[in-house]
Amino acid sequence: MNAFLSSVNTHTWTNGRHLVRCVKVVQETWDVRTFSFMAEQPVMFFFKPGEFVTLELLIDGQQVMRSYTISSSPSLPYSFSITVKRVPGGQVSNWLHDNLQEGLEVAVHGPVGNFNCIDFPAKKVLLLSGGVGITPVMSMARWWFDTNSEVDMVFVHSARTPKDIIYRRELEHMDSRITNFNLSLICERYEIGETWSGFTGYLGDEMLKLIAPDFMERKVFCCGPTPYMRAIKSMLQRNGFPMTEYHEESFGATPKEVEKDVVELAEQAQVASDNVSRADMLRVEFIQAGKSVQIESGETVHTAAAKLGLYIPKACGMGICGTCKVRKISGAVDMEHNGGISDADVSEGFILSCCSTPLEDIVLDY
Repeated sequence: MNAFLSSVNTHTWTNGRHLVRCVKVVQETWDVRTFSFMAEQPVMFFFKPGEFVTLELLIDGQQVMRSYTISSSPSLPYSFSITVKRVPGGQVSNWLHDNLQEGLEVAVHGPVGNFNCIDFPAKKVLLLSGGVGITPVMSMARWWFDTNSEVDMVFVHSARTPKDIIYRRELEHMDSRITNFNLSLICERYEIGETWSGFTGYLGDEMLKLIAPDFMERKVFCCGPTPYMRAIKSMLQRNGFPMTEYHEESFGATPKEVEKDVVELAEQAQVASDNVSRADMLRVEFIQAGKSVQIESGETVHTAAAKLGLYIPKACGMGICGTCKVRKISGAVDMEHNGGISDADVSEGFILSCCSTPLEDIVLDY
């Protein structure tokens, strides 16, 4: 037993690529499932509640990357979970629901993300979520609940109908156990035969003031579909809320322009560079591949790789997911990321290729 614990204590999670095994699948609602993962060799999965991981999957013979928020709490450190809603026509969500079973091994990248409750501490919070956007704020609530935190939480979740409320029984249990957790559930409607005694309709000014009359004194964490977050933000601004205290999950679907394959990127980059004087070009060298390329000022490291036919995995294209991390040996870059890389990684020379533009000739360990 001592040897086992020693092994556990010497392995902790760091941002990067890791192989994990699915150990549990839970049907949360009729179209939402939670998938829990562990490592073959014990690992303590430390992360900031609200952060996310990127799954690396092989679907129909092609590598597909997709990011999901961690829904579990780091207070249970030997595993982590994601909660996924089946989306009609969704390539990854349907594959996960149909194929990801206990025992299956997958690769994950992360954890990363600016949307978390550790970097933005508060004594009073308002957690707002819509649909499957509940996952990051649930991770936060679980963390505060499990650690007996004194944070005053008002948790407001909006769903289509009562049968669509994710984690309903757990939320009601938390609400019944501690006085600093106050739950309000809102359903857009309820079906014939369903019993519903909660709020009905949409979260608006009057409902918010009824649920959280002191909302102006709280730090707000918000996540949900884009229209939901846009409406919440507009409502808070309309009421004079100090928006420096507002935080929302900014990660969304991968932009269509990011999903173009390497060949298309290479062709477009080559066309763009043909009209640029060589004097204005910067040299990007990939030492492992033994290749180098001249790129135009303002082009990214990822584009440089694409010109050479080198594939650097990428999921978001916005400096959020951290999948495209590579180590820079020399030279300077301008990296405008959105939380996809840690300060520790930056200090060790790592950059995100999707959002890093060389300022001079650079050399990469790739």
